[in-house]
Amino acid sequence: MVTMPATSLDPAVAARLKRTADGLVPAIAQQYDTGEVLMLGWMDDEALHRTLTTGRCTYWSRSRQEYWVKGDTSGHVQHVKSVALDCDGDTLLVKVDQVGAACHTGDRTCFDAGPLPLG
Repeated sequence: MVTMPATSLDPAVAARLKRTADGLVPAIAQQYDTGEVLMLGWMDDEALHRTLTTGRCTYWSRSRQEYWVKGDTSGHVQHVKSVALDCDGDTLLVKVDQVGAACHTGDRTCFDAGPLPLG
């Protein structure tokens, strides 16, 4: 299990979260006005606290083992409009106003690679 830093997340919110063994919760970013699903990132308690208090999406990078604020290097900022926890407490839905591409490939969403064949 990864040891995450101390956080200022509201204890009532923290108590509702069901985290992975790594202390993370998946966070789906969705365009607030169109419903377009943009990307999936990961948040720990501190990333969620930063997201809720700054109005900018902060994620935990599993590969780099550090926090990253969406858009700090690319300029493709996510302005937070709302954050909701699902009924099981194991997934966050972050409605954002996405500026530019959401995907690291430069695509509008991380789901532009095309649908998988059915049947």
